Amino acid sequence: MIKLSVNVNKVATLRNSRGGSVPSVVQAVETCLDAGAPGITVHPRADERHIRAADVPEVAALVERRRQGPQGRVEFNIEGDPRPAFVEMVLKIRPDQATLVPVMPGEVTSQAGWPPGPIAEALGPTVARIKQAGIRVSLFVDPEEAPVRWAARMGADRIELYTEPYAHAFRQGGAAATASFARYAAAAELAHSLGLGVNAGHDLDLDNLTRFKSLPHLDEVSIGHALISRALWVGLDRVVREYLKALAL
Repeated sequence: MIKLSVNVNKVATLRNSRGGSVPSVVQAVETCLDAGAPGITVHPRADERHIRAADVPEVAALVERRRQGPQGRVEFNIEGDPRPAFVEMVLKIRPDQATLVPVMPGEVTSQAGWPPGPIAEALGPTVARIKQAGIRVSLFVDPEEAPVRWAARMGADRIELYTEPYAHAFRQGGAAATASFARYAAAAELAHSLGLGVNAGHDLDLDNLTRFKSLPHLDEVSIGHALISRALWVGLDRVVREYLKALAL
């Protein structure tokens, strides 16, 4: 069963555009969980332009409370660049999963997986430190052999495949969509052979999931922008249920 982790960043973006506490990120998380979402993702950036550091323990506390209820296990994923403050937050909150992503200066959103180079190669001790706290570590990568092997070498538990190129190819259709999916399938097969779990995220939506959900060994998808955007028209509860239905095999 492919798990859905709802990224609630965009709720915080709307709140921050006006100031104050409306719409409530915690209420959005509660609505997603009420609709059956098995996971929640937040991405607290250093500039706090959407999720703020103060939001993270509030979301974590709600997730923990809900685990004690009839829904049972709910996974909490914190993603971000491994700056010292982020790592300390993760170690304090102890989510189920920490997804380490690169941040490019001036970016609006993530643009690629970890690039080769000294920064990426130095991640090993950070990965080990987070894992020692009992937290699963996922590394954000492009669907290529080299970064997948790098993630295994760093000691990660999973990779998260950066899926914007797939989303673009899917819109083109035909041979482009087929070729792109084949790249992701090959990366997933390689990851599985190296003992890595497979997550995916970025620009996935109800349309392109029709194909992507058949990716081999896919454990989890993290979806935020498309899900929250559709929720403006049909409501958050309904759209979470739509995504859960779309992921059902």
